[in-house]
Amino acid sequence: MQYQGVLTKMTTEFQDPVQYYLVSEGDFIHMNQLLDNKIKIEFLRYQCLECGLDKKIYRQGYCYDDFYKMPQVGDWVMNPELSKAHLGEEDRDLEFEKKVQLQPHIVYLANSSNIKVGVTRKSQVPTRWIDQGAHEAIEIVEVPNRYLAGITEVALKAHISDKTNWRKMLKNDIDDEDLAARRDALKQYIPEEAQQYFIASNNETHIDFPVLKYPEKPKTLNLEKKPTYSGVLKGIKGQYLIFDDNTVFNVRAHEGYVVGITVGG
Repeated sequence: MQYQGVLTKMTTEFQDPVQYYLVSEGDFIHMNQLLDNKIKIEFLRYQCLECGLDKKIYRQGYCYDDFYKMPQVGDWVMNPELSKAHLGEEDRDLEFEKKVQLQPHIVYLANSSNIKVGVTRKSQVPTRWIDQGAHEAIEIVEVPNRYLAGITEVALKAHISDKTNWRKMLKNDIDDEDLAARRDALKQYIPEEAQQYFIASNNETHIDFPVLKYPEKPKTLNLEKKPTYSGVLKGIKGQYLIFDDNTVFNVRAHEGYVVGITVGG
């Protein structure tokens, strides 16, 4: 089987285990079906997800010029506390920012390599947790806009990590934690304006990933440095493909790369 297209983050379905799809321009691959198959990945060219030109990708699938003008990669995306749409203040495109920022957001705890706090739109639960490779997660607050979620995350970051150790996550070097107890212990640190949105009695969400073998010493595949790679697919976790030789490929980090994929042989 041969496939060619521009990479975007894999689409997921929350099942047991998670189902993964590589989708591009009207075509798709159901990645779970490729487990235990040899896969060849070839880097062909760049294709900016905005302008479509063969220009070196800068970040998140965009060329340098588009990255600094697209509203969906404004500073408030990575730093929700900088959101200002609720004040009617524009960053790059107020209409777009209102649409994204002025909707229900969740502050959550997710356990992938360790417990971390994070923010996502309610519509992205549990997709966000799957993309992070979290095997368990729980909501802390549900607030009406991104700003409130952002200031809550900032307050909680003083007491719990906001980072994932991707190596530990991929090696499945994990512990199960009582996330409900951690949520309750953090309640006292939630800012006053978000206290009313605390979720007091929900259960953890558990996520199972399609992995036959975890890597002992993960080594990352960078298509700029190694434009052709072949290996047997042994698992998928987060947005990573895991191969039999400990190579791991971060699909999301290669958004905007046009690749050829050959299965078998």
